[in-house]
Amino acid sequence: MDRIFHVKKPDQMVYCENLSSSLAEQRVSKKGDLRYMLHNPTGKERLALAFLLSSLGILGPFNIDMYLPSFPDIAADLEASASLVQLSLTACLIGLAIGQLIVGPISDAHGRRKPLLISIFLFAISSLFCALAPNITMLVVGRFLQGFTASAGIVLSRAVVRDVFSGRELTKFFALLMVINATAPMIAPMTGGAILLLPFASWHTIFYFLCLLGLLIVINIAMRLKETLPPEKRIPSSIGHSVRTIGSLLQDRSFMGYALTVGFIHGGSFAYVAGTPFVYQGIYEVSPQVFSILFGINGLAIITGSFIIGRLSGNFDERSLLRTAVLIAVSATSILLIMTIITGPLAAIVIPIFIYMTSMGMIVTSAFTLAMKNQGHRAGSASAVLGLLPLSLGSAVAPLVGLDETTAVPMGAILFITSFLGTIAFFTLTREKQAKPVVSLKMEG
Repeated sequence: MDRIFHVKKPDQMVYCENLSSSLAEQRVSKKGDLRYMLHNPTGKERLALAFLLSSLGILGPFNIDMYLPSFPDIAADLEASASLVQLSLTACLIGLAIGQLIVGPISDAHGRRKPLLISIFLFAISSLFCALAPNITMLVVGRFLQGFTASAGIVLSRAVVRDVFSGRELTKFFALLMVINATAPMIAPMTGGAILLLPFASWHTIFYFLCLLGLLIVINIAMRLKETLPPEKRIPSSIGHSVRTIGSLLQDRSFMGYALTVGFIHGGSFAYVAGTPFVYQGIYEVSPQVFSILFGINGLAIITGSFIIGRLSGNFDERSLLRTAVLIAVSATSILLIMTIITGPLAAIVIPIFIYMTSMGMIVTSAFTLAMKNQGHRAGSASAVLGLLPLSLGSAVAPLVGLDETTAVPMGAILFITSFLGTIAFFTLTREKQAKPVVSLKMEG
């Protein structure tokens, strides 16, 4: 098993047996700070790293989902329409998308740890700004800043995984990370709903909570996370080089096939995120607490999907598993669309969404692994592109579901269309090239 070597002398080179390629050596800084690189850790080290990175990954779901039960309260308090309140969600998604595109290349050039610490501290400040917002305009601005700063937690947690793991261990660890992270969509809206039950609480309290959460994560990362990208593996930080790196990724057919697959299907899920607060509480008249439970159940669906991939990845081809998942997604959303058109009962909406979210857990896990397996030297940039696509699409579709608050059809239609487009992207762009048969000509005579 790979080990962590504690060294106090400056300029001492540490040679670690059992580490592969450039991960086999680490230099201790002149100040005597310990730097270590793990490769495919197992046991307690693996689990500890999973929980550490999950503290970063939960920022996205908590930032997006936690305030959803308070949508009606925000609309009433700030005298804003449903579409304007949903615009605050869109602003957050745009911030998440742009932030990932910037922080990914920066981390490839300067390492993972410092960008994380700076960004998450600024996330805490942005959360405080949202809590004090006097009107919907300032809330939208604050939500953009929240998304922009929280993006580091999402993109760099994935980059750290790629720094540390490879091969099937990458698939298994990312599945483990997804299982842990998937509890956040369950916990976040329930936590938001529980906060609103407190006698002194309002929607402002949710953002005070996010501020405190950000500060706790900063402390946790500062104490426990070491740098995973050594200087010799970093790439230049010029704007031109970053643009060329992103450009080369966009021209990589296989990478973009997997990126668009997860981008369309995961991005479309934000129509569900933005639509269900009004669909469940408005059309089906459930309480904020029941909504939180219904919304949180789908976190269990994501856990189920990620668990399935983690268990089956060693026995089945990963692309075959992904193919099955995208077919499940488009089938479930087609049923959902029909149910929204005929205004079926609540169960007829909840069950197809649960199946869809299960398939999404499978898709995100397997597509990430397949897309990232050959991107070691540009993991930060690749992770940024993988994060940019679903968030960009999500920011575009989120406001659309609020155009007609009397029906769930817009939500069902968007989920079906995006799943269908993701299926097309998978089958057209990720097809494996078949080797041409070699014809041997034998000369006679």
